[in-house]
Amino acid sequence: MALQFPDISPIAVSIGPLDIRWYALAYLAGFLAGWKYVLYLAGKDEGLRPNRLDIDDFLPWGILGVILGGRIGYVLFYQFDMYLKNPLEIFQVWHGGMSFHGGAAGMIAAMIAYAWAKKIYVLRLTDWVCCAVPIGLFFGRIANFVNGELFGRVTGAPWGMVFPHGGALPRHPSQLYEATLEGAVLFTVLFLMAQSAWVRARPGMISGVFLIGYALSRITVEFFREPDVQIGYRMGWVTMGQILCLPMIAGGIVCMAYALKHEQSAKPS
Repeated sequence: MALQFPDISPIAVSIGPLDIRWYALAYLAGFLAGWKYVLYLAGKDEGLRPNRLDIDDFLPWGILGVILGGRIGYVLFYQFDMYLKNPLEIFQVWHGGMSFHGGAAGMIAAMIAYAWAKKIYVLRLTDWVCCAVPIGLFFGRIANFVNGELFGRVTGAPWGMVFPHGGALPRHPSQLYEATLEGAVLFTVLFLMAQSAWVRARPGMISGVFLIGYALSRITVEFFREPDVQIGYRMGWVTMGQILCLPMIAGGIVCMAYALKHEQSAKPS
């Protein structure tokens, strides 16, 4: 009664010797849609910074932070021994291997550096960017599903699916669970928050909710997702993804506590 994995090629289109993969298009769609959305949010409080021009200038910083951080995070957290033996593999990103937690750290570093360079309030920037991150997460998890990777644990549920590289038994389509929780649900929550003048007057509130919301979503889905084969479980049942989410929860609590104590004017000074 298991569902069969749909016959979808990971290559969206081929142009001569060049193969354009769905995963690459997911990154592109996430960056472009997220950028447009942040421009919209930055225009809600006219006269305050970051403004639309600041967001335009930040885009290359954000892209660099996500890509470098995501790759470095994957190397350090997930396959350090392999990359230590084959260091040139680090640069072969087309073979896959990106860590969300590493990408988040890279983005945070980029936002702090950009805010310092441009003399803008960093927590306003992080709030707007956090609102857009679920867009990229949604597209990225759909691309993971298309690639037949990061599938779930064996299940007897009627929606269990047999993945090409997951053996003969049906498994949870955990990529779709993540696309729903980390993408659609989290985006909706942050969108509604961004409409509130009370929330926008407390920079850091949205960032805190994003950090906690992502962490709880990821921790939940990890109970259904097959752990990385080269890492397995920690302490018998905990996964690396769950461990890496704990600092996000702590950071989210700090951001929300700070936001509640530091109301900002809704008008430019």
